[in-house]
Amino acid sequence: MTGIRFVPFAGRRVAYELTGEGPPLVAPAWWISHLALDWDDPGCRSFWESLGRGYTLTRYDRLGVGLSDRELEEEDLTLDREVGMLEAVLDELGWERVVLLGGSVGGCTAIAFAARFPERVERLLLYGAFAEGESIAPAQVRAAIVGAVRSHWGLGSRVLADVFLGKVGRAEHERFARYQRAAASAETAAALLELTYRSDVRGDLERVRAPTLVVHRRADRAIPYRLGRELAAAIPHAALVPLDGSAHFPWLGDADSVVRAMRAVLDREPARATVEAEPPAVLLSSREREVLALVARGLSEREIAEQLVVSPHTVHRHVANIRNKLGRGSRAAAVAEAARLGLL
Repeated sequence: MTGIRFVPFAGRRVAYELTGEGPPLVAPAWWISHLALDWDDPGCRSFWESLGRGYTLTRYDRLGVGLSDRELEEEDLTLDREVGMLEAVLDELGWERVVLLGGSVGGCTAIAFAARFPERVERLLLYGAFAEGESIAPAQVRAAIVGAVRSHWGLGSRVLADVFLGKVGRAEHERFARYQRAAASAETAAALLELTYRSDVRGDLERVRAPTLVVHRRADRAIPYRLGRELAAAIPHAALVPLDGSAHFPWLGDADSVVRAMRAVLDREPARATVEAEPPAVLLSSREREVLALVARGLSEREIAEQLVVSPHTVHRHVANIRNKLGRGSRAAAVAEAARLGLL
């Protein structure tokens, strides 16, 4: 591990880590996490090391949990904010094109990002993922779990340990219950569970263009297998790999089978997407078009950053990318070229 780093986002700091060397493999944040504690878990560490071999693996703690700033605001509790957080990490690292590995609710972030920024996603790997949070469990069950977490985090963390871990010993249950309480406060954990249950990327599925692999355990106790099957059926040209097991976390149970399924994709030579052969104007992402429109209105990079709730550094990178893609050396020339191409 190269150490924990921080990227500014929405006026706070998001913690991320880099491990290994090679092309970028990025895992959007799960429900709650703690980078330092994850690395201390031998099973978790072995899983990520095996999976990320030959890649630069990046994981991060979302706002409110782990080593990121713990202040969580109401505005953070949206899928758009999750996508923006992922975008901020990629921009901080200067990565234009990556492989995304979305696990659990991180799969929603990965799917939404892949649909909105197809030119930035080389491949999409999904594990234990879903498209609609309300489908995870009946409304009364969801409400009971959130209520237990919010009112009695000790009890709630044990309930969730039973759901997430499957058939493991009592000591492992207690260890994971403590991990959850160290990673987030009761209120943050409950609020992020509610966000998980509200998440809905069904409208994004048909817009995913990256080659996609869906891996799901048939007896997953947290996210039913049928939801993984529905994902694979709805994403164009996606492949489904069903696996045995009941633990939601991929590093528990037969972790090697998860690694083998995903390495079968990761070990292939990159298949360049057709968008790379299209004219530069087509390659402007939705966020770049947003920035371009604000540049055309005469806003400074700092003003654009404030309006889009991103860092000035992120805006600067977008403006540079826009100029490069349009083949123009200045903001004014890029705006003129965009107008000529009908992008404004």
